[in-house]
Amino acid sequence: MKDYTVFVDSACDISPKKLAEWGAKCISLSFSFDGENVTYNDDGMSVKEFYQKMRDGTVAHTSAINVDTFLTVFEPELAAGNDVIYLAFSSGLSSTYSSAVTAAAELREKYPDRILRVVDSLAASAGYGLLLRLALNEKEKGAGIDEVANFCENMRDSICHWFTVDDLKYLRRGGRISATAAVAGAVLGIKPVLHVDDEGHLINMMKIRGRKASVKALADKFGELKDRAADGTVFISNGDCLGDAESLAEILKNEYGVKVSLITDIGPVIGAHSGPGTLALFFVGTHK
Repeated sequence: MKDYTVFVDSACDISPKKLAEWGAKCISLSFSFDGENVTYNDDGMSVKEFYQKMRDGTVAHTSAINVDTFLTVFEPELAAGNDVIYLAFSSGLSSTYSSAVTAAAELREKYPDRILRVVDSLAASAGYGLLLRLALNEKEKGAGIDEVANFCENMRDSICHWFTVDDLKYLRRGGRISATAAVAGAVLGIKPVLHVDDEGHLINMMKIRGRKASVKALADKFGELKDRAADGTVFISNGDCLGDAESLAEILKNEYGVKVSLITDIGPVIGAHSGPGTLALFFVGTHK
């Protein structure tokens, strides 16, 4: 069976080192700050520094991957005789997937003997990373490029994304909640619990009072939705709140006997919209 190259983008919030170990190639989204004439790749600044700038009041903006970047990245692989599959950041949150589809159509005309598949993950952060990990497991078992693409399209509706944020102003800035709700929530200590729906959009699901309760609510969602017949891999990502991530992992271990496979950082491209203190849980469930 012919080998093929798996691409992902940095919105998966899996470190470059880990992706290299897994055998996936990464394309970076970018970000910038108000008042600075500098654009950074998603791994161009430590998460500590990034979140400190946000806490200090600096506003971050993100940029999707454009068509030209995809052409530049994919073409050398195709020219070398390799087939390519790209698992993309959710189309419900970014135009990155659309740009990849446009680039792929152009490259297929130029390289008609190559296979170039673009799959919408409908996922974000380490939920996207979890889907990638499961897809690579299939590749390692001998699945071909079309089999892996079909696997991702079938599995993506079962990747549960549940998360909470520490400061509502970042959701307000992104239009997820109103200014009035953000002010009232801050006064009352409300910590919303959100998830990513079947179309890959962020949806506000619950209003929880207090951080400790919101962390417990994530664990409760695991208990409610976990698929006992599925792969038991569980990922947690955090926006510079490792202690809370470890607390969540401990709850999952004590209440459900689950060992979390990976705790990872929420990088700047996702963190710019969710803010410092974001905590997210990802697992295979009976439904999203």
